[in-house]
Amino acid sequence: QVQLVESGGGLVQAGGSMRLSCAASGLTFSWYSTGWFRQAPGKEREFVAASSRSGGPTSYGDSVKGRFTISRDNGKNTVYLQMNSLRPEDTAVYYCAAGANRATMNYWGQGTQVTVSS
Repeated sequence: QVQLVESGGGLVQAGGSMRLSCAASGLTFSWYSTGWFRQAPGKEREFVAASSRSGGPTSYGDSVKGRFTISRDNGKNTVYLQMNSLRPEDTAVYYCAAGANRATMNYWGQGTQVTVSS
């Protein structure tokens, strides 16, 4: 059974930093691209960042470029999202995902809430 479990969410002030982690089990982690997505209340799910299987090529949504960094440790079956210079508009539930590529994510975590106060 495939499981993706996010952790590291919470409350932070604007301008602060936070790191999310996502631990995967039940799959050969290094075979999959991984990504982070977010969904704010009343809004559609938004792409945040994606990493290739090797962790090399990465891509980011326009709203987080230059502030967020995705990385992964295949030895630990874990993907991370380092978030810096956080803004109130970054408030959302953040989900990690794994799949063939950023457009085809087969597995999803349960999500972790990130709240940025102004």
